[in-house]
Amino acid sequence: MTETTTSAGTPDEPVAVPRSRRRRRRGKAAAGAAAVVVVAGAAAAATIGFGGHGPSTPAAAGLPPSTAQVTRQTLDDTQSEDGDLAFGPTTSLKVRLPGTVTSLPYSETVVARGKALYKVDNTPVVLMYGTVPAYRELGTGAKGADVRQLEQNLKALGYKGFTVDDKFTSETAAAVKDWQDDLGLTKTGRVELGRVVFSPGAVRVDSVSADLGGEAQPGQEVLAYTGTVRVVTVKLDVADQRLARKGAKVSVRLPDGKTVNGKIDRVTTKIESSDSPNGGTETKIEVLISLDDAQAVAGFTAASVHVEFTAGQRTGVLTVPVGALVALSEGGYGVEVVEGSATHYAKVETGLFANGRVEVTGDGIAEGTTVGMPR
Repeated sequence: MTETTTSAGTPDEPVAVPRSRRRRRRGKAAAGAAAVVVVAGAAAAATIGFGGHGPSTPAAAGLPPSTAQVTRQTLDDTQSEDGDLAFGPTTSLKVRLPGTVTSLPYSETVVARGKALYKVDNTPVVLMYGTVPAYRELGTGAKGADVRQLEQNLKALGYKGFTVDDKFTSETAAAVKDWQDDLGLTKTGRVELGRVVFSPGAVRVDSVSADLGGEAQPGQEVLAYTGTVRVVTVKLDVADQRLARKGAKVSVRLPDGKTVNGKIDRVTTKIESSDSPNGGTETKIEVLISLDDAQAVAGFTAASVHVEFTAGQRTGVLTVPVGALVALSEGGYGVEVVEGSATHYAKVETGLFANGRVEVTGDGIAEGTTVGMPR
């Protein structure tokens, strides 16, 4: 369930203004007066237009029923959403090498760089770090980002005698042979497709689906894995995409009532099956959040949490209640400035809407200015 703590966007639909107020005293009537409607209010206001010449001297009926002050403050566009605390998205690992499954890990096992995820015909399928999935055999003459990934891992594992670049050279092949020898593999100097699995970091085995001693057929799932650090996943409606800014700070409220800060690390678009009785699909924005204090969530294997997003912030700006805005017939918004027993309309530019207030700028608008509240 979504809990919106502040709002951002367009005010409520304008409402036509009645003309039932008594007329107040004026020094000068405005020329070319046009209709004004109240934003988000049902009470009366004057009829006036600026005609592109700035605020007009009023020619409207009595004082507004209530007033408010222009204040200088910080506006935050925040929104609270439900999220899931766990080890992040699950990745399915499928067989690429045919044979017999001879070794499998236990669930919750953590596998690091250079270690075996499982074994086929008693030879290891090895984890290495990288973001480009393995998609081909690598050997002398190959070029590309996957070659650089392989060489970076060989160097990190202590193998030498080659240059880390995008080229698989004879020196790279020699290092691969040393690596194969240490793993008990045939020293071919080539890395066959399926021997290495690339992941951004160490992985945690979430579940195992293959059977020990069973036949390993290409395309069959062996196991599923996640990351090793607890993260928060939130699925947003597309309409709330403004909240999903990579690198943005968030606040996470845990089931025990404690609050921990976090940061948006990844934003992806997902097409999912709809919960609608008519079926179909719907688009969601999936947000992955890392937490600043891992110890604060060490006691939770999985839990539901509340995430406070801040989509925007304006510091030290002039604000009025949203209900003080009036929509001008020639376009844009204004406010009714109250000065003693008289009022006049001032055109304003609006900024961020949040917490029932709106950022405004305009001629004659300053901190402490009194404005009318038409409703």
